[in-house]
Amino acid sequence: MTRFDRDTAVTSLGADRFQGRIDRGWWIVSGPNGGYVAALFLRALAARVPGERAPRSLTVHYTAPPGEGAVEIETRVERVGRSLTTVTGRMSQQGRLVALGIAAFSTPRSGPSWHHAPMPEVAPPEACESFPSSIPIHERFDYRWAVGERPGSRAERALLGGWIRSAEPRPTDAPLITAICDAWPPPSFSVRSRDDMGVVPTIDLTVHFRCTLPLAATGAGEFVLAVFASRVAEEGFVEEDGQVWSRSGVLLAQSRQLAVIT
Repeated sequence: MTRFDRDTAVTSLGADRFQGRIDRGWWIVSGPNGGYVAALFLRALAARVPGERAPRSLTVHYTAPPGEGAVEIETRVERVGRSLTTVTGRMSQQGRLVALGIAAFSTPRSGPSWHHAPMPEVAPPEACESFPSSIPIHERFDYRWAVGERPGSRAERALLGGWIRSAEPRPTDAPLITAICDAWPPPSFSVRSRDDMGVVPTIDLTVHFRCTLPLAATGAGEFVLAVFASRVAEEGFVEEDGQVWSRSGVLLAQSRQLAVIT
């Protein structure tokens, strides 16, 4: 079992309640990374759904930063349809609400398909520089810089990303993709320095899983390409859009989050 699996594991406390633990190894500045918290949340919501129904959408609203230690997740199956199940949850710590979540799970459905989101052309991960570790969460992943400008570069566009994989080889499943969708530094750091921006805590994070995971062609320990961009910062808030592709060019997930500029 990898550290990611241990640190996102949940245990049942009854029919609809689960317990997890927030680990300091996923800290950013003054609290845990939002993608890590969302991955732990997804574990609990997915436990209420048959395995053949894969995650399709996850949204988490962060109401307060959790501290290190145990959290309880109370879940509710809102509806079970012929192919789609909707589950909601409340994560609390010592009686304080820290996050709300909602997820949709479904079997694959037939319908038209098109792909108008091409994978960026970048150098392979073996030819890209490693991203230096500066906070605990950076030690949980292997980063290779490939897109945009470095934080603090005062670039013209808030765009960054590159290749990323778990520091310990494991399948690229939905919980790991959830964490990856918030694992890179905010792209807003590319257009302003860290001193200008302060911390950028997430208000909400949505992940759309665009295929059933893990993808058979993506083996344990394989890099995926994650690219993030922000277009508008106004009145103390900034959005971030992300896309994650397999090395073979399959779009695995899309993400969007709104964050506060402190």
